[in-house]
Amino acid sequence: MSDNPQKTNSSLRPELFDFHGISMTHYFTDNWEKIQNFQARPDDILIATYPRSGTTWVSHILDLLHFGQTFPERQTSIPIYDRVPFLELAFPLLDLGVDLAEKLPTSPRLIKSHLPIQFVPKSFLEQNCKIVYVARNAKDNVVSYFHFERMNVGDPEPGDWNSFLHRFMEGKMVFGSWYDHVNGFWKKKQTYPNLHYMFYEDMLKDTELEIDKLCSFLGLSPSEEERKLLRSELKFDQMKKNDMVNYSLLPPMDVKVSPFMRKGKVGDWKNHFTVAQNDEFDKDYKKKMMDPKLQFCTEA
Repeated sequence: MSDNPQKTNSSLRPELFDFHGISMTHYFTDNWEKIQNFQARPDDILIATYPRSGTTWVSHILDLLHFGQTFPERQTSIPIYDRVPFLELAFPLLDLGVDLAEKLPTSPRLIKSHLPIQFVPKSFLEQNCKIVYVARNAKDNVVSYFHFERMNVGDPEPGDWNSFLHRFMEGKMVFGSWYDHVNGFWKKKQTYPNLHYMFYEDMLKDTELEIDKLCSFLGLSPSEEERKLLRSELKFDQMKKNDMVNYSLLPPMDVKVSPFMRKGKVGDWKNHFTVAQNDEFDKDYKKKMMDPKLQFCTEA
């Protein structure tokens, strides 16, 4: 190990490369064959998202719904990234995500992934597993991703805001284009009924209604006591200070640079986009978002 922690951290930052047409880093492709050969079980639940779309929030919701009453000690003793492993992660000093997923003692197994639909291991679809997809509007998503890359040495160097914004528009991000990701799962939903498509903005607007829809999809009927637990545990400020949820214990994350859970709001993009950037982004967005049925809210 280097005596200079800053040097060590920066040396961990990977380079983007083209991987079967998608921008990736080796931290998510090093173990590719094992990931693709992952054997899903019929009751597995896959939480799929583009990065920075409410993944941890939905993971926490699902974990509370399934195990909040039966295994309450999980919530206070096991970090969320061990309860809901990140399938494709292969980062130095951390357990392989695929190994953690295989060894999960729970039923159902809750597993998260940022892989685009064409990279999702086939066994999830073959086993007809339930997939919960969460999408967030592109403008808030890119802002959140920018701050995330600043604090996470497991991602490439973000550069300045303007160059990062253009990289996002070009799809040169880890896990590829936001446009392709959200559209890919939206299209899949039309032919795969076990996919529940959620919007981050709807969750903020009416969390209880969205949880009701999620429970209906999962075939769950939470008691009033369970609902009370959800109401108290799922407030953003509560999650932000919960070390079992906020990723503050994970080595690649430097929460002094920016917290993993930063604002959790709709419309924060207005504090970052210039008028010119917004105009350029809107024109580009109209070209790439062809399905009129897939609509996002960018205002609180």
